[in-house]
Amino acid sequence: MAVNKEELIKEFQIHEKDTGSVEIQIAILTARIKHIAEHLKAHPKDFHSRRGLLKMVGRRRKMLRYLKHNKPDVYKELIAKLGIRG
Repeated sequence: MAVNKEELIKEFQIHEKDTGSVEIQIAILTARIKHIAEHLKAHPKDFHSRRGLLKMVGRRRKMLRYLKHNKPDVYKELIAKLGIRG
């Protein structure tokens, strides 16, 4: 896969042993979404990948909604860093 999880975890982790916080999950999903979107540009009839992409976008949307309501300052910083919602 084009996503290097270890690099994303190191970049977005809150503390040293953090591997699954909401921020990390959103960053990994964003990287996977970008990768699959590029795939779909080359293969527009790949409906199985399109369904997977839509599921990932929905999952990321739910996590972003959670973050926006519970940690608004972290939310703003994360969307700026990832370049989403823009």
